[in-house]
Parts: sequence; C-alpha cells; structure tokens
Amino acid sequence: MVAVLLSVLSALCFGAAAVTSKVGLRSLDARAGAAISVPTATAFFALASPFTLEIAGFTLLAALLFALVGLFFPALVTILTFKSNDVLGPTVTSAMSAIAPLFALVAAALFLGERIPAEAAVAAVGVVVGVCLLSWNPKAVRPGFAGWALLLPLAGAMLRGVAQVTAKAGLLLWPNPFAASLLGYCVSSAVVISADRLSRTRTKSPTMHSIVWFAITGVLNGGAVLLMYVALSKAPVSTVAPIVASYPLVTALVSGAALREDALTLRVVAGATVTVAAIVYLVAA
Repeated sequence: MVAVLLSVLSALCFGAAAVTSKVGLRSLDARAGAAISVPTATAFFALASPFTLEIAGFTLLAALLFALVGLFFPALVTILTFKSNDVLGPTVTSAMSAIAPLFALVAAALFLGERIPAEAAVAAVGVVVGVCLLSWNPKAVRPGFAGWALLLPLAGAMLRGVAQVTAKAGLLLWPNPFAASLLGYCVSSAVVISADRLSRTRTKSPTMHSIVWFAITGVLNGGAVLLMYVALSKAPVSTVAPIVASYPLVTALVSGAALREDALTLRVVAGATVTVAAIVYLVAA
C-alpha cells in the first residue's frame, strides 16, 4: 500500500506540473523551458544531497543505469512533452502519453523477467482508455494538425516506460531512489542545457514570468520522479506504471479549476470514472 500511495502522489505532482508547464509555454518555447525546469530540480536535489544521500550499497552498474536513464528521462521526455504541448496542444499530448504503461509492462517482462499479472494488464489498458476519453477533444486540436507530430508524444510515452524499467533495474542493484534521481537529473541537466545552447532558433526570450512557471514545473516534476523511484524500489513496474500514468486526470481537474479551460462534460466524467476504476481495480487486486 505504501508503493500505491507514493505512486498516487507522483501522479499528482506530474499532473500539476503539466498545468504549470502549459502556463510557461505561453511565453517561452519548449527547449528553453526544459533548460529551466530540469536544472531547477537538479539544484534542489544537489542542495538536499548532503542530508539525504547515502552511499551504502553503492554499485557502479546501478549508478551507470541511473545516468543512462538521465540521458532521456526527464531530459528528452521533457523536451518532447513540451514540444508536443506547443505543437499539438495538451489534449492530444495527454491522450498519447497515456500509452506509457503499456510500454513499461512490455519492457518489464522482456528485460526484468517480471510476470505481469492479468490485473495489471487490465488496469493499464483501463488507464489508457480513461485518459484518452478524458483528454480527447477534437475542438482543442491545434490548427494545421499534422499526423507526423503524433510521433512526439508517442516517443515520449515509449521513453517514459523504458525509463521506469531501466530505473527499476538500477534500484534492484542499489535501492537508493534519491541517488537515482540525483544522478539522472544531473545528466538530464547537461542534456537540456546543451540542446538549448546548440539551438540557433529561438522565437521567444525568457521572462521572469516564464522562468518562475518553469521553475515550479521543475520542482513538481523532480518530486514526482523521486516519489516514483521510491515506489519502484518497493513494488514491481506493473503496480507503479499504471497508477503514475493516470496523471492526466489530475491535469484535467487542475486545468479545469485553475485555468478554466475544460468544461465538465459527459466525456470528461466517463474518462475520470474509467481511470479511477482501473486504479481501484489494480489496488484491490
């Protein structure tokens, strides 16, 4: 039950971060926003490390796996998600991101040898269906929609699922979620800052408004990743992944309440019901 609670808290943080990033993207592009949010979280991890980081049980292979995860999560996933939000809008992005637990379950079975319970598979599919119902709104699709752009959130979902499995492999060797977060974010910071510096095109310049919102996004995402890693250290991927993937439910609720962007429709109610029912089914099973 501890892992379930941590996974729910992680989904809450991820969902809230999606809303704050939407606000930040109004005044800054995705690549520059990632170069603010990811290093902000890294700075918080670095400041906390003297008090929370323990090197007992350190193994080099685990550290390398954590660093490997950092190359694409949260670095590349953040850029892809922000860019997808910018190009496709949060509606399509959230719907496509819901596929992440399916990638995670397949990768866990292939690379970790996890036995995927039927209940976990059913719950994962339920979350995907619920989030798609919750998120999809044809009227919210950005003008000039192009099918190729769906590769952005699809790639982000795949990398998010693979990241969970790779992190789980490292945590099996060195069960230290804080070290996993710190090492991953240090590498991710280098990646997003390099990507931002190498970019020759920038349509918007950072403002205090965008910096504040992306800094908040970074703190929320950092907390979400740490909570997810703690949950993964206590439970299999098949338990954690479907719950964390429900974060668009939080995004829809917070966005509707704070930004007043989404009206309460039958589709939204149905999506929320299916998502919650899938998680309850998984927990009960």
